[in-house]
Amino acid sequence: MSEPTFATLVSRWYSEHARDLPWRRPGVTPWAILVSEVMLQQTPVVRVVPAWEAWLARWPTPAALADDTPAEAIRMWGRLGYPRRAVRLRDCAVAIVERHAGAVPDRLDQLLALPGVGTYTARAVAAFAYGQRHPVVDTNVRRVVCRAIAGEPDAGPATRPADLVATEELLPVEPAAAALASAAFMELGAVLCVARSPRCDRCPVASVCAWRAAGSPPATGPSRRPQQYAGTDRQVRGLLLGVLRETTGPVPRHRLDQVWADDVQRSRALAGLVTDGLVEPVGEASFRLVGDGGPAAPAPALL
Repeated sequence: MSEPTFATLVSRWYSEHARDLPWRRPGVTPWAILVSEVMLQQTPVVRVVPAWEAWLARWPTPAALADDTPAEAIRMWGRLGYPRRAVRLRDCAVAIVERHAGAVPDRLDQLLALPGVGTYTARAVAAFAYGQRHPVVDTNVRRVVCRAIAGEPDAGPATRPADLVATEELLPVEPAAAALASAAFMELGAVLCVARSPRCDRCPVASVCAWRAAGSPPATGPSRRPQQYAGTDRQVRGLLLGVLRETTGPVPRHRLDQVWADDVQRSRALAGLVTDGLVEPVGEASFRLVGDGGPAAPAPALL
């Protein structure tokens, strides 16, 4: 009898040890899976779960979100971070309604054509919502494949075409089994084959891992430092959005001026929110979340 494949070993482990996440449960809609994939980008699972549940309770279908304003999407996004994702998700919902009669498409090319949907998200929805055979490659999957197959400690900062090819070669031919393997690879990288202090003693493929066989050599390139938050424009943007989310309609400039003492940095952060399509000016001295009311005024000089 032949030895089980890499995908089989990881899939067996996943079937026994996968975390019970709500978007993995039977009966979850393709829309709910799409929402989860957008929210999970650069945001920890523990923060996504309550936001995902609240989002779908309010907007259970793309049509429900498309009928609401971008401002409400930004409000509902709360403090998940990177709030442009909320606007892109609403734009995506509008496109699904206009192009696909409100149903999330199941073809990869149609998913890739949706606003804000890239290589990873399109393949994730195709695999996890529709059980298709596609390489679903995020940071965790790249790390697993790079270590276990190539014997390298780190896959680098960005997904390359070669990563898709290497991952696809590991997938079973049968679509449902391939979709399961894609989820399993991701889970392995998220909980065991982590960037720092991997738990190799619990790994289902430790015995066939090329990186382990090579002695688990450390990465030789520059280490990636965690992004700072305190004192950055990101923090100021968050404070400004916090005031605007809590208010319906225009907020006078003098109220926004109170959130941060540095005039230059505060104005730069506010200008960035306008440029990113999250905030719009109203009159000469007020601002609001985009789409939160009537027609917007031309953007005044902010610096």
